[in-house]
Amino acid sequence: MKTVLQKIVKESNFLSLASNFINAFFGIAGFALLTRSYPIDIFGQWVLYVTAGNFMDMFRFGITNTAVVRYLSGANADERLRLIGSNGLIGLVATSAIAILIWLIYLLFKELIALSGYELFFIWYPLLAFFSLPFNTALVVMQADQKFGKLLWIRAMNSGGFFLLLLINYLFLNLSLVQLIPFQLGINLLTSAICVFNGWDGLSHILKATARTTRELLNFGKYTTITLVGTNLLRSADTLIISLSPLGTAAVALYSIPMKLTELQQIPLRSFVATAFPKLSKASLLGKVDEVKALFYSYSGAMTYLFILISLIAFIFADFFVLFMGGSQYLGTDPITGFSATMIVRIFSIYGLLLPLDRMTGIGLDSVNRPDKNMIKVIFMVTANIIGDLIAVFIFKSLAVIAIASILFTAIGIGVGYYFLDKELSLNYRHVFSAGLDFYKSMYLKIRNTKFQKG
Repeated sequence: MKTVLQKIVKESNFLSLASNFINAFFGIAGFALLTRSYPIDIFGQWVLYVTAGNFMDMFRFGITNTAVVRYLSGANADERLRLIGSNGLIGLVATSAIAILIWLIYLLFKELIALSGYELFFIWYPLLAFFSLPFNTALVVMQADQKFGKLLWIRAMNSGGFFLLLLINYLFLNLSLVQLIPFQLGINLLTSAICVFNGWDGLSHILKATARTTRELLNFGKYTTITLVGTNLLRSADTLIISLSPLGTAAVALYSIPMKLTELQQIPLRSFVATAFPKLSKASLLGKVDEVKALFYSYSGAMTYLFILISLIAFIFADFFVLFMGGSQYLGTDPITGFSATMIVRIFSIYGLLLPLDRMTGIGLDSVNRPDKNMIKVIFMVTANIIGDLIAVFIFKSLAVIAIASILFTAIGIGVGYYFLDKELSLNYRHVFSAGLDFYKSMYLKIRNTKFQKG
C-alpha cells in the first residue's frame, strides 16, 4: 500500500492537482472569512479590487505564459536560458507600463474613481504587480519544467500566508480594507524574494534574452494575450457589468458567492491542463499527430466524467455551499437585491459540465501552434457573454439570467473550438468518451497491479 501511495504522490497529475487544490482551498477559505469580516457593500469593493487585478494580470502574463510553456517543453539548455530571459524582460516591461498607466489614470480621474468602487485597485494594484512579478514568473517556468512539487510549495506559502493573515484579522485585528492590503503586498513580496533567492524566477537571465527569442514569444503571445484576456473577461465581465449597473456593489457581493463555485471547478481543470499542455505541445513539436489526438481524447474524456460527478454534488448541496462561503445572510432570497445565491449556484453546476471540452479545445489549438484560432474562439465567447450580460442586467435585471448566459457562451466556445481543432487533427468526438473510460481503467489496473506485485 505504501508503494502505491508513493507512486501516486510523485505522479505529476497528483502534484498538479494538489497544488491547485491547496491554492483554491486557501482562496475559498479566505473568501469565507472576508464575507464574514466586512459588510456586503464593503466586501463588494474587495471583489472589484481582486477582479480588476486578475484582469490586468492577463495583460501582464498572457503575452508570454502559454508561449513559454510551449517552447520550453522542446528547448535545449542554451535556448532555455534565452527563452526564460526573454520571458522575464517582457514581464518587467509590461508590468512597468501597466503600473504607470494605472497611476496616471488615477491622478487624472481621482474623484470619479473614488465614487466607482475601484479606488483600491487604482491605488494598490501597481505595487502588487511589481511585488508579485518574480513569484508569477517562477510559476510559469516550473509549469513548463513540470516541477509541480516546487510549484505546490510556492503556492501553498503564498496563499496560506494570506489565509493566516485573514484568520488573524477576523479573530483579533478587525483591520479595514486599506489596512489589510499592505499586509497582502508584504506576503507577495516575501514569496517573490524567496523565488529570487533560489533562482526559480529566471529574472537573472534577462541579459541572455535575444531579439529572436523575444520576438518568438511576442509573435505567439499576440494571440494568447487576447485569448487569456478574453478568458478572464468570461469570468470577470459578469462582475464588471453588474458593478456598472443599477444593481450596485451589493449585487456584486452576492453574485461573487456562486462565482466561487467556478474556482472549485478550476481545481481539477487547471491540474489536468497543467500536465496535458506540455505533453500535447511536445508531441506536436515532434510531429506526432496521433499522440496529440490520443492525449486530447484521454484528458478531455477523463475530465468530462469527473465533472459530471462534481456538478451533481454542487447541484445537490448548493445550500450548504452558500452557507459555507457567505454565512446565513446569503441563504434564501436576499432582501437588498431580491436574488437567490443558491439558484445561481445550481445554474453554475450545469455550466461546469461544459468546462472540460471548452478548455481542452483551447489548449489543443495552442499546442498545435494555432493560437490564432483559439483567439477567434474566445472572441466569439466573449462577444456572446457581454451581449448576454447586458441583456440580463438592463432588460431582465436578473443575476440568474447572467449565469444562464455562461452556459450559452461556453457551448458556443466548444462548437467553435472543436471545429477549428478538427480541421487540424481530424477528430472523432466519440473517442473522447471511450478514451475517458480507458483513462480510469488504466489508473485502476496500475493500482491493482502494484498491490498484486507487492503481495
